[in-house]
Amino acid sequence: MAAIRLLGARAQRAISLSQRWSYLTRNVYRSASGVPDQMPPCDFQPSPYTGKSYEETLATRKEHVSPGYLTYYKNPILIHQGHMQWVFDHTGRRYLDLFGGIVTVSVGHCHPKVSARVKDQMDKLWHLTNIYMHPGIHDYAEKLASKLPGDLKVVYFTNSGGEANELAMLMARLHTGAFDIVSLRNCYHGTSPYTQGLTGMGTWKYPFANGFGVHHAMNPDVYRGLWGGSNCRDSLSQTTRSCDCSQGNCNACDMYVEQFRDTIKFSVPKGKLAAFFVEPIQGVGGGTQYPKDFLRRAFEVTRESGGVCVADEVQTGFGRLGSHFWGFEAAGVTPDIVTMAKGIGNGFPLAAVVTTPEIASTMTRSLHFNTYGGNPLACAAGSAVLDVIEEEGIQEKAGRVGRVFIEHLMSLRDEFECVGDVRGKGLMLAVELVTDKATQEPLPAADMNQIWEECKENGVLIGKGGFYGNIFRIKPPMCVTEDDVIFSTGVLRNALRNYTQSK
Repeated sequence: MAAIRLLGARAQRAISLSQRWSYLTRNVYRSASGVPDQMPPCDFQPSPYTGKSYEETLATRKEHVSPGYLTYYKNPILIHQGHMQWVFDHTGRRYLDLFGGIVTVSVGHCHPKVSARVKDQMDKLWHLTNIYMHPGIHDYAEKLASKLPGDLKVVYFTNSGGEANELAMLMARLHTGAFDIVSLRNCYHGTSPYTQGLTGMGTWKYPFANGFGVHHAMNPDVYRGLWGGSNCRDSLSQTTRSCDCSQGNCNACDMYVEQFRDTIKFSVPKGKLAAFFVEPIQGVGGGTQYPKDFLRRAFEVTRESGGVCVADEVQTGFGRLGSHFWGFEAAGVTPDIVTMAKGIGNGFPLAAVVTTPEIASTMTRSLHFNTYGGNPLACAAGSAVLDVIEEEGIQEKAGRVGRVFIEHLMSLRDEFECVGDVRGKGLMLAVELVTDKATQEPLPAADMNQIWEECKENGVLIGKGGFYGNIFRIKPPMCVTEDDVIFSTGVLRNALRNYTQSK
């Protein structure tokens, strides 16, 4: 032990990971054939499924559910029940959920404290529009605002992230008296007719008039973009591209900021920018991280141009990044408007916009109303989530388990030619797959699906994203454990190995 204490922190971490992996692969998670087939234990027993048969459910979905709804997997899973990081299908089979209902289940499926709070509220009052007063909306608004810095004190409740971003667009335009908005290419802010124009991914757009007044600046992607490399990201995992940036001086950041400034200069009436919308880390776009100082400098340019800064925390908020409660805090900035959804209610339909009193006052110029915004059940769920995050040290856990996770994923990048990049912070991680590391050519869909389907068959559910659909999105409920990490990366390693051997 004395000898180990003399080692550097990185060496100690490497020994710890190596020892843990060796022990668990020998004793717990691998069968004689090498396939990781035994999950970490779970003492929860799902109730028997009593609904439609699998075949009847597929037929109903085909006939009565919108064909625009994406269905994951060749043989879709009929999920019957959830418990913390686990979901169970109609046969009772258990899966480790590494996507959390698309980054929505923050503290765990059916977390008992959240469920109890909602059930208690359900017996008192289901619904009361916010033209009346009820304790829940006021208590929760105060509690939520206390989590934000500075003058971010006024809360507007909505039902989804897209709705929150629409409201933020309206606020920014009313407050500044300007119309033009800048967001980034590869960003995702929703698919409503209003936010579809704000979103910077053609794969999420329909051919109708949208995006009037919205301009998309170059995405400061240090992996696929024109500039950036191995010294640019706020992550344990840097790109493997060479980088000419020096300590404290990021040339890539300089170049991307100039491109951002040029977008405003050539596309926006002088001094008439309404807002800059940004995700601190891009979610649907595949976990893209910007150069470390980009957001601070882009916010400066935005304000010099008359605009307000809007942080879309729909996926990065509520402790998911581990180091900070909000993604913008990790970037060292304070926005003028913050939008949030998904993890805010652990899956309950709830979202919010938080802004300053000055900006909020613009909404008094006309009537503004949201029937379900601040619903008593939603506020009970949201308030319980904040309590659980604090009581159970969820943010600290996201940071600690996330560090273990990204280190294991980095080992996969070093082992397999098809793993081009690993990135992210806390429990917001991404693995980008390519045909080879030098060209960065995206792995074809059929090849991605082969790996993805095998992971599912071995009990691990992973999301997909990115413009090319070649990025695994790993954003689990933040109750996952280090044993879950070791199991799931073992499953992914085996799937990658089988794919490589099949080529």
